[in-house]
Amino acid sequence: MAALQNKIDFALVFTVRHANPNGDPLNGNRPRTDYEGLGEVSDVCLKRKIRNRLQDTNEAIFVQSDDRRSDEFRGLKERFNARENIKKTKDREEQAKLACETWLDVRAFGQVFAFGKKKDGENAVSIGIRGPVSIHSAYSQNPVDVTSIQITKSVNLETNKEDPDKKATDTMGMKHQVDYGVYVTYGSINCQLAERTGFSQEDADKIKEALRTLFINDSSSARPDGSMEVVKLIWWEHNCPSGQYSSTKVHRSVQVTDLGRGTLPEVSVDNLEDLSPEILNGE
Repeated sequence: MAALQNKIDFALVFTVRHANPNGDPLNGNRPRTDYEGLGEVSDVCLKRKIRNRLQDTNEAIFVQSDDRRSDEFRGLKERFNARENIKKTKDREEQAKLACETWLDVRAFGQVFAFGKKKDGENAVSIGIRGPVSIHSAYSQNPVDVTSIQITKSVNLETNKEDPDKKATDTMGMKHQVDYGVYVTYGSINCQLAERTGFSQEDADKIKEALRTLFINDSSSARPDGSMEVVKLIWWEHNCPSGQYSSTKVHRSVQVTDLGRGTLPEVSVDNLEDLSPEILNGE
C-alpha cells in the first residue's frame, strides 16, 4: 500500500449523559476534570477506544486490552516475540518496518519496543517508532457536574463465620458519573511520518470509521449503552503533504455550542478557502 499523500485533520464532537467517560484512578475513579471544572477524556483513553474498534473489524493490534485479547498473549513482549520474523531480525530499522507492517496501531500511533537485554555491560537500545496519527485529550465545552452515588453489593465477599447475616465493609462502594457534557477532541495525520511507517490512505479511512463509531461495543457499568454518543466527525483532507493550513487554524474553524441537556449541540465549521471538510454523523 502506498503511504498517505495528503495531510489530514479531524475533530470529534461527542456527548456524555449519566456516565463516567474516563475515570481518574488517583481520584477515586471520579470522572477526570481540569482545574476549571471542564470534563476531560485523555488521549490515551481515546486511543484505547480506537484500538478496540479496529480490533472489532479484525485488524491486527499490538497494544490490546487484556479483557479484549484476540490472541493468547497476556503481555506485549510475548506478542512481539511470537513474531519470529521480527524477533530474529538484528537490524533495528528492519524490525521497525516489519512491526509497522504487522500491526495497524503501531504504524498509526507509533510504539516503543523496550524489550532488549543488557549485553556486554551495555543497555540494549530500544526501538522507537513515531506514528503519524496524533490526537488531543477531549474537553467539555462547559464545566460538568459530577454526581457520586453510594452503592452496595447484595452479598459479602467473604461470609462472617460468627455472624453470617452481618454485612462486611466491602459491600459499600461509590459510583461517579458526569450528568451531562459536550466534549470535543482534535487530531491530525502527518504525511512525513506516514511515509516512514507505511501508513496509507486505506489506514486513514479505517481510523475515520473507528472515530465515527467510537462507542460501539464500549458499554460497561460506568458507561451504559446510549450514554455516550458521537455527534459529529469533521474530517479535512488537504491537497498536499504539508497541508494548506496549519492544524491550529483548521481546528479553530470548528464552533460547538452546548445547547443543554436533552438537545444535541450545535456544530458549525468556518469556511476555509479550497479546504472543505467531510462532516459525518456518528453511528
